[in-house]
Amino acid sequence: MIPKVPDYKYCPMCGASVVKIHHEGRERHVCESCRHVIYVNPIPASTLVTFDNNRVLLVLRAVEPQKGEWCLPGGFLEWGESPEEGAKRELFEETRLAAQRLRFVGIYNSMEKLHAILHGFRVERWSGEICHGDDADDVRWFDVESMPLLAFEAHKMLLNDVLNRAAIQ
Repeated sequence: MIPKVPDYKYCPMCGASVVKIHHEGRERHVCESCRHVIYVNPIPASTLVTFDNNRVLLVLRAVEPQKGEWCLPGGFLEWGESPEEGAKRELFEETRLAAQRLRFVGIYNSMEKLHAILHGFRVERWSGEICHGDDADDVRWFDVESMPLLAFEAHKMLLNDVLNRAAIQ
């Protein structure tokens, strides 16, 4: 399912009203005053798979979307962050673990509540003791064979890719 494109009413550059016009091959919001084109792009995010032997680290979401469901640690990149920096920050914010080494796994297109492009990482080395942050209700290690369902399809794909690659090696 493709998420609904946000409907803009005002220009982020000058505050004037915007209109929808056909521009560059699709419908876009354009400012009536300064002619600024509002491009609606996917949101960059990073997500991590962290293992402790045969256990995977999951976070219980404290916020929507999917509040009360389990997912991999991760979130949206902040302005000026690389995907790796954002991944390390999100891991620490949500779990209090510090990632020392990450391995890039792949890019995942998430089109559930909104359109996000997830940079998937495996945490190769980490330190600390788990403790949930303020945007998580809980954080736990789960046996890979008996873990709860994950809240997001892109997280399922990332975890499956990590597990399949580990089985091959």
